[in-house]
Amino acid sequence: MFQYKISFVFKEVIIIMGNNQTERAFEEKRLKQTISLAEEQLKQAKEAAEKKKSEIIEAKKDVRENTEHGITSLYTSDGFEALVELSQYINPVTDKIIDYEEEEHKILLLEKMIKSPYFARIDFKFDDEDEFEKIYIGRSSLRKNSYQEMYVYDWRSPIASIFYRFMTGEAFYDAPCGRVTGELNLKRQYEIKNGKLEYFFDSDVQIVDEFLRQLLSQNTTAKMKAIVETIQHEQDVVIRDMENDLLMVQGVAGSGKTSIALHRAAYLMYQGLQTKLSANNIMIISPNSIFEQYISNVLPELGEDNVISSVFEDILSALLNGRKIQSRNDFLENLIVNSKYKEISRNSIEFKTSSFFREILDQFLIDIPRQWIEFEDVYYEGKCVVSRQILKDKILGRTETPLGIKLEQLEDYILEQIFGTGKGRGHKEEKNLIKQEIQKFIKIDIVELYKILFSNEAYFYSLLQNSNLSQGIKSIWEYTRENLEADRLYYDDAIAIAYLYLKIYGTNKYKNIKQVVIDEAQDYYPLQYEIFNLLFSNAKFTILGDMKQTLAKKEDISFYEQIQKILNKKKSSLIMLDKSFRCTNEILNFSLKFIEKSSQIKSFNRNGDSPKVYIADNSEIFIDEIVKEINLCQEKGFQSICLICKTEKNSIYLFNKIKHKLDIQLIKNGSVSDLQGVFILPVYMSKGLEFDAVLICDADSQNYHDEDDKNLLYVACTRALHKLSLFCENEVSPLI
Repeated sequence: MFQYKISFVFKEVIIIMGNNQTERAFEEKRLKQTISLAEEQLKQAKEAAEKKKSEIIEAKKDVRENTEHGITSLYTSDGFEALVELSQYINPVTDKIIDYEEEEHKILLLEKMIKSPYFARIDFKFDDEDEFEKIYIGRSSLRKNSYQEMYVYDWRSPIASIFYRFMTGEAFYDAPCGRVTGELNLKRQYEIKNGKLEYFFDSDVQIVDEFLRQLLSQNTTAKMKAIVETIQHEQDVVIRDMENDLLMVQGVAGSGKTSIALHRAAYLMYQGLQTKLSANNIMIISPNSIFEQYISNVLPELGEDNVISSVFEDILSALLNGRKIQSRNDFLENLIVNSKYKEISRNSIEFKTSSFFREILDQFLIDIPRQWIEFEDVYYEGKCVVSRQILKDKILGRTETPLGIKLEQLEDYILEQIFGTGKGRGHKEEKNLIKQEIQKFIKIDIVELYKILFSNEAYFYSLLQNSNLSQGIKSIWEYTRENLEADRLYYDDAIAIAYLYLKIYGTNKYKNIKQVVIDEAQDYYPLQYEIFNLLFSNAKFTILGDMKQTLAKKEDISFYEQIQKILNKKKSSLIMLDKSFRCTNEILNFSLKFIEKSSQIKSFNRNGDSPKVYIADNSEIFIDEIVKEINLCQEKGFQSICLICKTEKNSIYLFNKIKHKLDIQLIKNGSVSDLQGVFILPVYMSKGLEFDAVLICDADSQNYHDEDDKNLLYVACTRALHKLSLFCENEVSPLI
């Protein structure tokens, strides 16, 4: 039975395991012992959790019974004493809740461990020892309480790196105490489901590749899964890097960039007391909300809390006090659709997010208190208590202090001049009236301030240092003025305004963030990285991108040099990942026609069906062919079938044509949906995602015809794991 089951996976395993029932008996015994230990600790954890739950209930009862007087006193003159008394009861409750949550987390890990306690084993002999030690590796650690014996090592532990980085022979790992060397003579991998040993095999390169190939051949799921069993050497280097303040990863489509980023977050949350990060110390910048949802299961699957995640436009909206701005998806929609605004939109964002425009903004910031704030003499009871010149001098001094802070400090200064420094001087109502008057000139409306640049033409051109740029910039200036006058706050303007806000007011909102992970890094502009630097001034950065997947602009490898210069970290590194694991050979080779021939992309060498191009003579045949292909994909058991269109407009059109023929969902700007079944989305929303089958449904000459469209086709094609089909009505795209 065992032999038959393994042969269904790959025959090399039979050679290794088929004649060694002694080894299987040993592994089954070891598995049983491990599960038994986990079950024992689970029982203890549940008992401890119940005890802590009872203690919380009793502690809350004590609060209610003993602090009724204290709570009412909070609103009297004895409020401080009441607060001290109240904290004596509340603090222990908080501590007990934290202890209870820790037990609940332990219960969750142990329940997972009982189903599958480990996935690998290495036999390693330390240089100063005579015998090989059997080291089992799982998603979390398991320790035998009585002897502190490690039964299972967490995949993030230093010694576990040997499994990912070495074949048999000399090996080492870096521990907090220094480098540890020794000899590795066995690497074993397991498939354990619901506590049962399905099979295991001893790894060499050929067999490991076959195992990974088997996993990649499976259908995808609605959400991204953890990949701890198949992390590659080069991926492990990125995950475990602790040296760099700025780690940049240029990875080809399908190289596992997003998975690496999330496993890196889990690794950072595991590290020792000095470097360990909690979930609220890590921020992931996602390209869109669909992507955010897609990755949401990975960290919980690894036994960690989800870290803070945000979409850049949500950060913009928060900085601009919730003011309605153009979304990035709407911006991309306008930029890639064939319209009269395409060129001006592109020129506009490239200019407004450039280092050149940042210099203009910086000069504008210097000029604001000199030219654009109207200071007035402050009168009280008919007497001038503070002159406008004094106010202006106070603002122009202390250049290291942000302008917004200095303006806010003026309020205290003016009140001090009127009422003195004595406690209780002045009536509250009178003070409030004066404060309202002060606010009129110390409160800055950043949007209105920004409008000055595009309403005062003479002043704007005075900021330009290069007259050669003037001709191209004039159309941008006029385009922007028109939009701002109509109260249209476009994406590129929102970025510039956010930069001004941070330079004027600063922010402490993200002061606890110590590590920022930015995925799809190639799609951000220089000024956005300036914003990241201002927002996360205490953080290290992990930047992951692929210059071949850039949308709406052209970038090359030198873009990472720009990022490095802007973020200005002490130690940085750029790591190249040139191996694609996602696509079959056939899909990858087809996709490569859309990028430069010089691009070095290695295939994992998994075979499948060749991509097909369908050309229909009319709309009816076109729709029928798509429906027929979807039905074939469903018959093959594909779980995620994605119809990709160039734009949201095209997606909506196709959805309305096809929705009566089958069960299908439309994913557009603002949508949140599980990526299961059949769905339609625009190409720019597919970034970072993968699907069993991809149907590109508007591959005609009208939609895809110029150099910009090559990147779009490359992105769309490389989303497919197993099957790729392209459909067009009438004339096929010349790029295909």
